[in-house]
Amino acid sequence: QLQASGGGLLQPGGSLRLSCAASRATFRDYAIGWFRQAPGKEREGVACISRNGGGTVHYADSVQGRFTISRDNAKNTAYLQMDRLKPEDTAVYYCATDNGPLCTVIQDNLQIPDFGIWGQGTQVTVSS
Repeated sequence: QLQASGGGLLQPGGSLRLSCAASRATFRDYAIGWFRQAPGKEREGVACISRNGGGTVHYADSVQGRFTISRDNAKNTAYLQMDRLKPEDTAVYYCATDNGPLCTVIQDNLQIPDFGIWGQGTQVTVSS
């Protein structure tokens, strides 16, 4: 029900925009999160945006100021604009819907179990 796309290989300092397309209009009822998982590491929350888009957004400290999450509910699509990419941003990126309209954040961390519907991942590789 969710399709992530836009990954690729690029050099440090570059930019990339990921898209997350939903097949159902109910997408607009839920907060959307982006997560990533690097080889040998646990999946981590990257960013989240509430149902209304203009409301709450949340970023992991590691991407604050470099990544921007947005959504277009008319298109059932969310985006993750990634700027000033670093090698440590290399990972498979996933999008997922929260179980409610607001991002579930506890102690500054997105709560992965509260995200019920996941798309397949898209690979982002940052390397010189």
